[in-house]
Amino acid sequence: MMQILKIVRFLSLLVILSIPVLQGAAQEVVPVRDTIVNRDTVPKIDTVVAVAPIPEDTTLRITNLNPYITLHVDSSLTYKLDINKDESGFYWFLRNAPLGLKINKDNGLLSFKAEKSLFLSGRLKYDNEYKVRLGVQNLANPKEKADTFFTLVFYNTEIIVSRVKPTVSSVLYIDEGDSLSFKVQCELGNFPIENISTTTSLPLKDYRVVRKCDDDFSWKVPYDFIKDGDTTKQRLLLVTFIGTNKFLVRDTAVVRIFVKDALNYPQRNLEYQKVAKDINYYILQLKFAFKELDKKIKKTKNTRTSFDLVSGTTALGGTVFSTMSNDGQKQIGRILPSVGVALVPVKEAVSPVKSYEQNSASLVRTSIRRLEYSLSDNALLNERDPEILFKTKKLKDDLKQIQVQLIDIPTLDTGTLSEAELNNYFNSPKVNKKYKVTKN
Repeated sequence: MMQILKIVRFLSLLVILSIPVLQGAAQEVVPVRDTIVNRDTVPKIDTVVAVAPIPEDTTLRITNLNPYITLHVDSSLTYKLDINKDESGFYWFLRNAPLGLKINKDNGLLSFKAEKSLFLSGRLKYDNEYKVRLGVQNLANPKEKADTFFTLVFYNTEIIVSRVKPTVSSVLYIDEGDSLSFKVQCELGNFPIENISTTTSLPLKDYRVVRKCDDDFSWKVPYDFIKDGDTTKQRLLLVTFIGTNKFLVRDTAVVRIFVKDALNYPQRNLEYQKVAKDINYYILQLKFAFKELDKKIKKTKNTRTSFDLVSGTTALGGTVFSTMSNDGQKQIGRILPSVGVALVPVKEAVSPVKSYEQNSASLVRTSIRRLEYSLSDNALLNERDPEILFKTKKLKDDLKQIQVQLIDIPTLDTGTLSEAELNNYFNSPKVNKKYKVTKN
């Protein structure tokens, strides 16, 4: 048995030794031109790569902070913040936090309960980005700290629409010439109104448009807003306010303005002042005409008085001379009364009684007093006297009536006489006594 094992080992050794010889013989059979020899021309150099050591993470960081947190109303938040170090000995804090947001100072547990009452009271708002400052600090090493922030936004699935609310009722009544002014407010919902457009049913002038909430709408109603051919004496104006939010959702408010016909007081006041001015000037002309008539009457009266004095003197002289003893003087006494009687027709011929001038002067004086009384009785109480039309018409009628009544009396210019001089002459006691009405 041992010999058999030795033979097997010997044969195996022969097989192993014969393998290289067989490979060399096989290589000699292949032609040289069909053999491709790959030679490595780069020398092999043994190199050692130095690997830098990984530094230890020593900077304090918050490893799981979400920079943007969104919460629904009536929901709660519980969020554990972690750092890259042992949490013992670190202090957590918040700054500029909304109402209800809290953090555990020891372990960084962030908690919040978004109650709906906070939003209804206005202490919290929807769709508003709250930037919350978050910090963590090592109590043993003040320099080891981390400050950052995150954004907290609340939303609500219940849509509350923002409304446009003018500060007046939806129906207004106004007169021509008045001014209209009111404020356009907004009821805030989930998304506030950012822009307001103003449209009118009729083209307007001199009015202020509303572009945003709390702007004022103002308009001065012109007196010609209602046309002369409008039988209803009223006109409707629609003012529409269209508010839009950032999503172009609209809300519309309409104000119906009924404009009623009214007096154009500035124009009516000008008409009244013109009529009053014409009357005052006409009164001055009548006073000058009265002065000229009175001068003629006065001159005639003086002449007739002179004739009367001469006639009376001759009659008295005749009586005196007739009582004397001298015959010549007695003869003169008989003649003198006849001379006085003869002066009477001469007086009437030279200076007749001015009846027409006397009556005209009295009529002119009465007309002046009547016009002055009409001006005083129809004076305006204020710039917006409700009876201005009636008073203007009354003055016009009185002026026209006086002008027709005195159409034969020439109205001359006042010349160089001023208004004060004419008034002093007209109101002088002597003239008043002359034309005063007596009981005789």
